[in-house]
Amino acid sequence: MSAGEGLDGAYGLERATIESFRLLGHAVVRGLATPSSVATVKPLIDEATEARRWDRRPLEQRDTYGRAFVQAANVHQHHRDIADFVLSKRFAKVAAELMGVPGVRLYHDQALYKEPGGGFTPWHQDQVYWPLETDDTVTMWMPLVRVPAEVGGMDFVDETWTRRNLSDLVIGDSSHAHFEDMIRQNDWSTSTYGPFEPGDATFHRGWTLHSAPANETDQMRSVITVIYYADGTKIGADDHPARQLDLALWLGGAKPGELADRNPLLWHESWSG
Repeated sequence: MSAGEGLDGAYGLERATIESFRLLGHAVVRGLATPSSVATVKPLIDEATEARRWDRRPLEQRDTYGRAFVQAANVHQHHRDIADFVLSKRFAKVAAELMGVPGVRLYHDQALYKEPGGGFTPWHQDQVYWPLETDDTVTMWMPLVRVPAEVGGMDFVDETWTRRNLSDLVIGDSSHAHFEDMIRQNDWSTSTYGPFEPGDATFHRGWTLHSAPANETDQMRSVITVIYYADGTKIGADDHPARQLDLALWLGGAKPGELADRNPLLWHESWSG
């Protein structure tokens, strides 16, 4: 069986899920991928993650960010079956429907595997890295294993996407301390989802402030993420070292003001299905 089999069919999003996402900046979508498709693709993503991981140091030698997870980008390039899964129209259409846009393009995918004993993920906003001239960006976070409550998913700060860029701090100890203070001082509400079954997914906007707890179990928390942005988006300012790097890595070195149209279009409302 192909990992992408059965994933081109549309998922019936509930209106309440869409409304919650548009208000809070995050939502959970249960059973987005079939258990059989996840079981087929997981060994391949495991292999790709190990082959493409960025940091190979032992856990105890890494900094806070390095201890948060094993990270590997664009694992869909490793195997055709991974691409069929990660780039599926089913996932992309949900991303487009949640944001209310006619089509979405791939920014990039990432495997984020939180090891047994892996540390917490500091508070951060994803879009501080992204030189995109739009607020219509979203990350799909999908566990490939059952995630019990004690392992945990992500914690989201409700409605922070409406406040856009809260700081140019990239993920790390400084961002965590800064945003912890901001959350406490403003008495902002937070939400989390879980436990998760393989193929469940959360979606959060690029400006949604989020974090994740440490993995204090003996189970690897294996997760694939896919980042989408609205078709028709232009390249934004490259006025931060992180955005300059992302421009080179994920957007083909395009120039600010140009259409961000070099990345693959994964779903559009003009397509059938």
